[in-house]
Amino acid sequence: MTETSVRTVAARTTDLTKVYGEDDAEVRALAGVSVEIYAGEFTAVMGPSGSGKSTLMHCMAALDNPTAGTVHIGDVELSSLKDKALTELRRDRVGFVFQAFNLVPTLSAEENILLPLSIAGRKPDAEWFDTVVDTVGLRDRLRHRPHEMSGGQQQRVACARALVSRPSIVFADEPTGNLDSISSAEVLGFLRRSASEFGQTIVMVTHDPIAASYTDRVIFLADGLVVDEMRSPTAESVLEHMAALQTRAMES
Repeated sequence: MTETSVRTVAARTTDLTKVYGEDDAEVRALAGVSVEIYAGEFTAVMGPSGSGKSTLMHCMAALDNPTAGTVHIGDVELSSLKDKALTELRRDRVGFVFQAFNLVPTLSAEENILLPLSIAGRKPDAEWFDTVVDTVGLRDRLRHRPHEMSGGQQQRVACARALVSRPSIVFADEPTGNLDSISSAEVLGFLRRSASEFGQTIVMVTHDPIAASYTDRVIFLADGLVVDEMRSPTAESVLEHMAALQTRAMES
């Protein structure tokens, strides 16, 4: 994708604010964030601890309600939806990958992957299922339960589960946080291919410069605000940015 090409906005926030607590206990996690996430791109959200990155993702993924401001998934403004419509949007248009895998221990890998479709009463697209399974390299593990798989394999199951319903956007919250470097590379490589080869839109919260180097774009947060962004990141350039943000936070 060239810099001059027109990008389709898959999700966006406008003046997004999130406040926890009241009076002396008030914490302003987001202080007016306006950001656009582009379709078919792999985007990382980074920032120091307490910068608001996970809160931003949870509000964008309809897992938390903002105090003020708006969130759009495509053309749909989330606060305009009633509970049933919001549940359907989360089920049909949003995929999730969490640090803790969140697999059902009594189900096989295949059953875990297909669980969102089963809950929705939808049949899988057999060709797409095969593509996803082969891309994550789980063909020989489909009958295994989570305890029979490594952490990296379990997280690849979680990634496949997020993608099998062809969501508009996938949110990944520290997806490699519990993995060793080899397993992390497997998961990040799959997410990278999902964007590059299948046009999947992915937003990943991470603290890891190496993980960020797999993405197309990094958005940097500090004190609940977007303070910078970077395209075509490398681990070194991200590390320099993060160090500068940490220094700025210590000086303020």
